[in-house]
Amino acid sequence: RVNYTGLCVCVFQVGDRDDSNLYISMKLKAAAEIGINANHVRLPKTATEDEVRKVNENPEVHGLIVQLPLDSINPMDTEKVTNAVAPEKDVDGLTSINAGKLSRGDLQDCFIPCTPKGCMKLISQTGEVAGKNAVVIGRSKIVGAPMHDLLLWSHATVTTCHSKTTDLAAQVGRADILVVGAGKAEMVKGEWLKEGAVVIDCGINHIPDNSKDNGMRVVGDVHYPSAKEKAGFITPVPGGVGPMTVAMLMENTVQSAKRFLKTYQPGKWNISYTKLKPQKPQPSDTAIAHSFTPKTIGRLAREVGLFSEEVEHYGTTRAKVRLEALNRLKTQPDGKYLVVTGITPTPLGEGTTTTTLGLAQALGAHLHVNSFACVRQPSQGSNFGVKGGAVGGGYSQVIPMEEVSLHLTSDTQAVMAASSLVVDTINARVLSESTQSDKVIKNNIIFLSGSVASEMMAVLALSTSLGDMTRRLARMVVAYSRKGKPVTTEDLGISGVLATLMRDAVKPSLMQTMEGTPVFVHTCPLSDIAQGNSSILADQIALKLVGPEGFVVTEAEGGAELGMEKFFDIKCRSSGLHPDVVVMVATVHGLKIHGGGPAVTAGSAMPKEYSAENLTLLENGCSHLKRQLENARAFGLPVIVAINTFSTDTDAELGLVCEQAKLAGALEAVPCSHWAEGGAGAVALGQAVQRAAEIPHQMNFLYDLEMPIDDKIRAIAKSMYGAGDVELLPQAQQKVALFSKQGLGNLPICMAKTHLSLSHDPERKGVPTGFTLPIRDIHANLGAGFLYPLVGTLLSVTHMDAELEPDMEYMGM
Repeated sequence: RVNYTGLCVCVFQVGDRDDSNLYISMKLKAAAEIGINANHVRLPKTATEDEVRKVNENPEVHGLIVQLPLDSINPMDTEKVTNAVAPEKDVDGLTSINAGKLSRGDLQDCFIPCTPKGCMKLISQTGEVAGKNAVVIGRSKIVGAPMHDLLLWSHATVTTCHSKTTDLAAQVGRADILVVGAGKAEMVKGEWLKEGAVVIDCGINHIPDNSKDNGMRVVGDVHYPSAKEKAGFITPVPGGVGPMTVAMLMENTVQSAKRFLKTYQPGKWNISYTKLKPQKPQPSDTAIAHSFTPKTIGRLAREVGLFSEEVEHYGTTRAKVRLEALNRLKTQPDGKYLVVTGITPTPLGEGTTTTTLGLAQALGAHLHVNSFACVRQPSQGSNFGVKGGAVGGGYSQVIPMEEVSLHLTSDTQAVMAASSLVVDTINARVLSESTQSDKVIKNNIIFLSGSVASEMMAVLALSTSLGDMTRRLARMVVAYSRKGKPVTTEDLGISGVLATLMRDAVKPSLMQTMEGTPVFVHTCPLSDIAQGNSSILADQIALKLVGPEGFVVTEAEGGAELGMEKFFDIKCRSSGLHPDVVVMVATVHGLKIHGGGPAVTAGSAMPKEYSAENLTLLENGCSHLKRQLENARAFGLPVIVAINTFSTDTDAELGLVCEQAKLAGALEAVPCSHWAEGGAGAVALGQAVQRAAEIPHQMNFLYDLEMPIDDKIRAIAKSMYGAGDVELLPQAQQKVALFSKQGLGNLPICMAKTHLSLSHDPERKGVPTGFTLPIRDIHANLGAGFLYPLVGTLLSVTHMDAELEPDMEYMGM
């Protein structure tokens, strides 16, 4: 006796038919006897087709049975329901795919229906089947049709009889093997049979019998008393084919589990990767992107463990993932969590997004661990500008390029619609109040807050559920009264409508890299005025999907002093997630710029200093790398430097950066060529990250939330930027006093500062020190949950809010 503990079969029943209950109890009993876990899911007679389709993707269920007939008061298409079962779990063998394989003779690559399979087992015990005359009465998909195919592929000569067959007795009389599944009580008489025939009776019928307590007796389709006198072998009813059917069900379940275990590794996705063949000279990003055909998004979703009802398709290559997936996976341990940051970027960019994607490709397609990349949704400005593709480049991109770069799944459009609603509501309110008497006016709104759309995007990125997003939207301050009283969306009565407009935008968008690894592309708060990170929900779902041995690679926009600091002090506080490793991206040309090299202009020819070896310029620039490494290490995590290489970099230059990085405290420094080679060019980086993730660590925040507002600002300015001190201008001082009085002093700080320098001056490269950081004003984003000081002359209105300016002008701003 073999014990099959760990195997699971699930039986779906619709309704409460007595005969179905009998069959199911036999199946459950047989499963229990050999240690198979059997679940009985009984749905009421009011069930619909969709309710019986939700177990296919569960890897812990090896067999799925839909008990027929479906006893529902609603119309149900039986074939549609049975075909909803995944063919690899169809242990009843009733799906069209398994039936098709059986009819073609692919017996080793399909599940054979249990009753015909049991019949064949019995027939094979009687002797040779090949060359015999076989007659099958009945042509149902459950017994007759598959029985015909099995006998045929066992080399018998087969005749199928049915209700239109003439002279049925003569047909039966020629049969060496007779299988009856017509559903008519005792229709086949003993005198019809050929002497010594093998008779398999699959019928189960109830006929009156006063000797029985219930007044009924079970008989087959063959008149057993007369048939047993002529048959060489015959199955009784009950007790013949029924037990064999249940036994074959158990055998099919074991077979299903064995097939599954051939490819299954605990904790590992069964995922297919695309093998890259990089071309030289390297084509444009667009040409590379167009040279690959992505797999369907439904296939990718299944590969990473998402259920079909958790995925909303937007065409064939992108989808939204419903938040129900996070609820289902809540007990699953999280994977390893990596954050990719960089040195202060130059106008050409340092490649943090490309590195994020290349590292995810290396971990998944080359090091064979579950890996997920989480990146921000691009703004159209970056795609139509001079920095190349909107998400990644070369052989480390998200594809299809056009879909990810343009409207994607319309999250930005939802934010814009919501912010337009706010503006229109305020305009209507202003107009209404301007026509009323002073006795009726309550708030007398006079101006609009300046960054509605930006805050909504920040809210979207920091929300941990639909409910959390709704609450955050409700407390957004979007206007002020003449008396200075803040007006929230809840005050305007539109918070629920805003949540409705953005209810789909809260779901992360699933796409893929060029090598077929999964990517969440979600939200685009800008680091110079917001937190600059992709969404919390994308990271949370990805961490559950990769499992405890997998990796999630998320990106922090801008330099380490800006996007990374906000990642830890704002995003990690909201999410409760603590990363394991920081990856710091640097380029030789970027360090040369910080070392005093000539200015570069996007779209213009690069000065010769950046294409020729210049170790002096590079060594000077490494002081900036040292500063940013100090910033990263301040949070208590191991830091790996990823040098995003270019063809003009020399071995001496790369060696110098590696040496300086290690001297400055980097655990390892690794040159990477993922732009030119895809994941293969970041394998060494992936291995370094795997080693770093095993190092015990304790994450720190930069400041305590209970510190006074000005002290938190000062801590960031001194620790991250190298400022000597902070100067709060009069308006900022007034805001500190106001927010402290209002009980907002314990909110985190989101510095609105240029991303092009450690200081407030975008022209100052390298490591400026001792400067005084001017704070012009401070605003409260109560929905996002942070205070944002305006540093220097930086404006708080972004490209997302630009179209709102006419409305603000109308309102007297």
